Amino acid sequence: MHFHHTVIESIAVVLPDEILSSADIERRLGPLYERLRLPEGRLELMTGIRERRVWPVGTRPSDASAAAGRAVLAKSALRSDQVELFIHAAVCRDMLEPATASFAHRKIGLPASAQIFDLSNACLGWLNALTVAAGLVESGQIKCALVCSGENGGPLVEQTLRTLLAAPLDRNGIKPFFANLTIGSGAVAAMLCHDSLLPTGSRPHRLLGGIARAATGHSELCQGDTHGAEALAMQTDSEALLVAGIKLATETWTAFTAEFGTTFDRTICHQVGSTHRRKLYEALGLDLDKDFSTFGTLGNTGSVALPATLAAAVEAGAVKNGDQVALLGIGSGLNSLMLAVEW
Repeated sequence: MHFHHTVIESIAVVLPDEILSSADIERRLGPLYERLRLPEGRLELMTGIRERRVWPVGTRPSDASAAAGRAVLAKSALRSDQVELFIHAAVCRDMLEPATASFAHRKIGLPASAQIFDLSNACLGWLNALTVAAGLVESGQIKCALVCSGENGGPLVEQTLRTLLAAPLDRNGIKPFFANLTIGSGAVAAMLCHDSLLPTGSRPHRLLGGIARAATGHSELCQGDTHGAEALAMQTDSEALLVAGIKLATETWTAFTAEFGTTFDRTICHQVGSTHRRKLYEALGLDLDKDFSTFGTLGNTGSVALPATLAAAVEAGAVKNGDQVALLGIGSGLNSLMLAVEW
């Protein structure tokens, strides 16, 4: 897919104030660690994740999504009444019906004329939403869209801690739950628009296009669902997921570079952890010096992870005007979506 007139006009991230460190998690798992004779520091050592953020109890995904939406509108030169499409693209949703977008739409104060819906595709949802919005912009159906994700991983972490402390699991039995302890919370939003809406003299951050691939034969490797009121559950075959994910990413990268070349100034991948990043970059033959990561302090924030890292890279000056940036998305399912951006 190629886009010619779609730009990321602004992007904003909102993070919870509360920090939950990997050391804090291990202290809470003290009885399990003692029973299984697990060494302290194991969680950070294996993942590179020192801490993650946690929303206050009772925070809904729509609250987080709306906070990011308000933040990006505060930065944007565009007005809320110009928004013609609003997408909530997170893994987390308030409920099955109505769409979480309907709650966030009201909390942001968007116009009644805006089309709204949820778009869900595990950790790829936000990137997928960009392509959907860009397609409508390119076809002339709309000129302005707001794409938000608000992820609340706290209920998953808490339910996982309860399960690990209550169930008589051995070392092999805890493996499917390990990935849950890397999950963090956060929110991100972007204003997308036709380049004709940009103020005179402003620098366009162009969405150039991308390539998508699916390997749905691996859809059982990571599965999550609700677990009663205000709780989530997930089990992951982390080792098999890593192998299958890198294979799919390699296939996607081959097709992506055939369309968009290999001369990127910065590459940003989905934020899983240090092992995933190292093995992915080795498989793709990429320079780690061109990577920008946030997993060490944010953990894996689902659909928020990659765009929040892009925003952090821009804020830190690691992505500058004119840079060619490759966004390397991958999510359970398995699905991969890689996008090219000219910042």
